[in-house]
Amino acid sequence: MNPAEMAAIHAACFTQPRPWSEAEFAELSASPQCIIQTAKLGFAIIRLAGPEAELLTIAVHPEARRQGLARSLLNALITDLNSRNCEEIFLEVVDDNTPAIQLYQSAGFENRAIRKDYYNGPNGQKSSALVMRKLL
Repeated sequence: MNPAEMAAIHAACFTQPRPWSEAEFAELSASPQCIIQTAKLGFAIIRLAGPEAELLTIAVHPEARRQGLARSLLNALITDLNSRNCEEIFLEVVDDNTPAIQLYQSAGFENRAIRKDYYNGPNGQKSSALVMRKLL
């Protein structure tokens, strides 16, 4: 999947936080610290930082949701991290994104903190981020 395709899927999925641009996906794709897992209508990106990893985003096109694709992408990344002896993975998610939070909790992520007013919405509204972590 190329950066333009990732940007299109991301735009179909997110307004808050804002969708990322093709240039941002090109930069992430070129980074040796990033691992990208792709499927036909979705992708997930993590960034390695020593013994930790940060899940930067999971995006599944709305037409392909509720079919286990996000779980499959997440599981593939966790398998990859385990093979790299990574110790933990963390993420931030908009605190009202219930489907994503349920996915992460079912995968063993725990709530760690709230970042109040972390995200800026398209109309200036603020949303908090839930910080989650999973030990590997």
